[in-house]
Parts: sequence; C-alpha cells; structure tokens
Amino acid sequence: MKVGKVLLPAAAENCYIAINEDTNESIIIDPGSAFERIKSAVESTGTKPVAILLTHGHFDHAGEAASTAKEYGIKVYTHEATAEELKNPSINLSGDMFGDSKSYSADVFLKDDEEIDLAGLHIKCLFTPGHTPGGCCFYFPNEDIVFTGDTLFSGSVGRTDFPGGSMSQLVGSIKSKLMTLSDDTICYPGHNEPTTIGTERIYNPFL
Repeated sequence: MKVGKVLLPAAAENCYIAINEDTNESIIIDPGSAFERIKSAVESTGTKPVAILLTHGHFDHAGEAASTAKEYGIKVYTHEATAEELKNPSINLSGDMFGDSKSYSADVFLKDDEEIDLAGLHIKCLFTPGHTPGGCCFYFPNEDIVFTGDTLFSGSVGRTDFPGGSMSQLVGSIKSKLMTLSDDTICYPGHNEPTTIGTERIYNPFL
C-alpha cells in the first residue's frame, strides 16, 4: 500500500489517499476542505477511488465528504458513534468556525473492532473517543499502518476542549486501542507529520 497526503487549508488538516498498487484502487481518508485540491490529488494518482473513511465528524475532516462521494459515486464509512457529531453543527464546529452551520452524513456506520475490505485492503475500525465522542482510527493490519485522525499526533494528542471532548477518555482510548499495536506501526495523523507507535510509546508526554 502506498499513502499519499494532501494538506488542506481549513485547519492545516491532512487528507490521505491510501492506494492499493496491485488493484490501482484508492481510499480517501478525511476529505475536510478544498474539494478541488482533493480531486486534483486523487486524479494525479491515476487510481480509482472506491470509498471514503472519516475518523471523526469535525468540519476540517468531514466537510468535503459529500462532494467527494458524489464526484466518484462512492460511499462514506465511519464509526457508528460519529453519526451525531456529523449532523450536529454544535459538535462538528462548522458554525463556530465559519458562521455557516452544516450537517454532514455517512453511508456506512461501523462498530468497534469491525473489519472490512475495501480496494483489496483489509481494515479494522478502532473506536477511540476523547477528541470527539465518536472518534475512531482505521488500522490496516497487513500493512501495519493506522490512520489516527485527531486521536494521536507525533508527540501529542488531540484537543479535548471541544464539545464532547475528554482527556481521560482520549488517553484511555489511545492506551487500550493504539498502544496494543506493534512498535513498527506507522501512524498517519490528522495534523502534522507521521510517527510510529513505538516512538509515541516512549516519547509522548501524554502517555
């Protein structure tokens, strides 16, 4: 699997394109803003997008999910607990940031530890609330890669001062769901640069 990154402007958030080089298919993760930039990045890969994954419902991660899904005729996947924050502007922060309250949606709601196959890749949904009530991470066990959204960053963790946030819950989620992965697991976070589970296990001050 090859991973491409698109830096988006709403909050310097990372949108990722997970590419299966064998099937020439891709998965778009957290298309939050600047649809044309996302579209350009996807088309530059020459792959066929087959799905969208959302790690949580904040505007900077879900804001362009609908337009991206419509463009490629694909479905949006997320954890079932994300449903409320997607549709509620007071939780997804769309109104707070831009004065333009919006509701978002998804097509497929996954359960904790549910496993699916998309683009020929095996994926496990890990429920990691704390940054938001419905936050999740997407683990690709065969590639030893996890997309952590705003749950875990390099040397830090997601903010918990937004509606529904909880630092104790977030740290608990990271310890129970992410710190059980191997040290070599590569983490692609929603902001800033990649890291590994092993690095965060040793150096992350929140853990």
